[in-house]
Amino acid sequence: MPKSVLFPDNEAFKAICQSAVEGIIVLDHTGRIKIANDATSSMFGYDKDELIGKRIDNIIPRRFRMEHIGHVAKFFEKPSPRKMGHGRDLWGLKKSGEEFPLDVSLNATIIHDQHYSIAFVIDISERKNAEDALKKSEEQLLLYANELENKVKERTEKLNNTVDKLGLSNKILQEEIKEREKAEAETQRALGKERDLNQLKSRFVSMASHEFRTPLSTILSSASLIGRYNTDDTSDKRAKHVNRIKSSVGNLTSILDDFLSLGKLEEGRVDIVPSSIEVDKCILEVIDEMNMILKQGQEIKFETSGNAFLLETDRRLLKNVLTNLTSNAIKYSENQPIIIALTYEEEKVGIKIIDRGVGIPESDRKHLFTRFFRAGNVINIQGTGLGLNIVKKYLELLKGSIYFESKQNKGTTFTIELPLKIYQR
Repeated sequence: MPKSVLFPDNEAFKAICQSAVEGIIVLDHTGRIKIANDATSSMFGYDKDELIGKRIDNIIPRRFRMEHIGHVAKFFEKPSPRKMGHGRDLWGLKKSGEEFPLDVSLNATIIHDQHYSIAFVIDISERKNAEDALKKSEEQLLLYANELENKVKERTEKLNNTVDKLGLSNKILQEEIKEREKAEAETQRALGKERDLNQLKSRFVSMASHEFRTPLSTILSSASLIGRYNTDDTSDKRAKHVNRIKSSVGNLTSILDDFLSLGKLEEGRVDIVPSSIEVDKCILEVIDEMNMILKQGQEIKFETSGNAFLLETDRRLLKNVLTNLTSNAIKYSENQPIIIALTYEEEKVGIKIIDRGVGIPESDRKHLFTRFFRAGNVINIQGTGLGLNIVKKYLELLKGSIYFESKQNKGTTFTIELPLKIYQR
C-alpha cells in the first residue's frame, strides 16, 4: 500500500489542520494524541501543543473512559469513516474539569505503515441549548393546548344550553360567534411569541373554523327562520328547524371533540360506534345541510343504483366524510351541478362525489392526502389542507378506501368504498 502524502511532519498538512474551524485530532494506535490543532486546544482549554503526547482519555470524562477504550480497539480492528455516538450523547472534558457536549466523526489512515485515526470534533453546546429551549417550548404548547381544550369545552356546553332557550337563540348564537372570533384573535396574538409554534397553532385554529362552518351556518339559518313560523299552522316547520339546530349543535360538538383530539386520531384512539344505517338517508341529510352553503348556480343531484340494504358502520364518521368531500366540491366549482352517486354492490357500498370544478394539477396528486397540503391552483381559496387527510384516516377506521380521478379545469371525482360490515362476525 503506498504511503500517504499527508503525515504528521508535513507542513502543508499542519497548515490545513490549523486553518480548520472545527477541532482535528490525530491519534496513534495506542490512543496518544499526535496532532491537535489550535481549534482543539481552544475548545478543551489547553495551551498550544499542550495536548501533544497525552492520551485521548485525558479529554474524556472519567465515567466514559473504560467504555471508550473498547470503542478505540474495535475501530482499529475495522477502521472506516463513521460518526461516533449512535443515538447517545458524547461529552468532552476541559482542562478546567468542565464537561461539554460534542459531535465527533472518525476516519482512519496509514502513515509510514503505522495506523492512525483522525477525529473531527465540534462543540455542540449551543445546539444542545437550542434543543432544550425547543423542548421547553413544546411543553408550553402542550400546556396551552390543554387550557384551550378546557375553554372550548366550556363554551360548547354554553352553546348546548342555548338550544333549550329558543326565544333567545339567535342573539346568544351571535354573541357566541363574536366570542369565538375574539378568542381566535387573542390566540393568534399569543402565538407570536414563538415563530415555529405560531405556525402550528395558526393551522389548528384555521382547521377548526373550516370544520365548524357548515353546522354554524345551519344553526344561524334555522334560528333566523324560527321567528317567521310563529303560528299554529307552521309548528311543523318550526319543529323541523329546532331539530336541525339540535342536530347541527351535536355535529359541531362531535367535530370539535375530534379535532381537539387530532393526536388521538393519528394514534388510532378514536372510538368507533357501528350501527345499521340507511346510507341514502345519511346522504340526504348531508345534502340538506350543504344546500345552505351552495353558491349561485349550483345544485346537488343525488343518484342511486342497486338493491338497497343496511350498512353497518359508524354514522358520525361517515357523515363527516361526506360533508367534507361535498363541501370541497362546492368550494372548488362554480355554476355547475354536483352529483352524489350511491351504488349498492354485493359486499360493499360505493359513493361518488362528482364536481366540474378546477380539478387537481397532476404534479400535486401524490401529495393530496398529506396533512396541511394544498394544491397549487387553490392557494387563494380558503382552506387548511387537513380535510382530505382526516377523510382518509376516518375511512381507514371504517375499513373503507378512497381514490380519485381528476382533470385540471374539468373537475374531480372522489370515490369511497365501504364494506358491508366494519367487523366480520
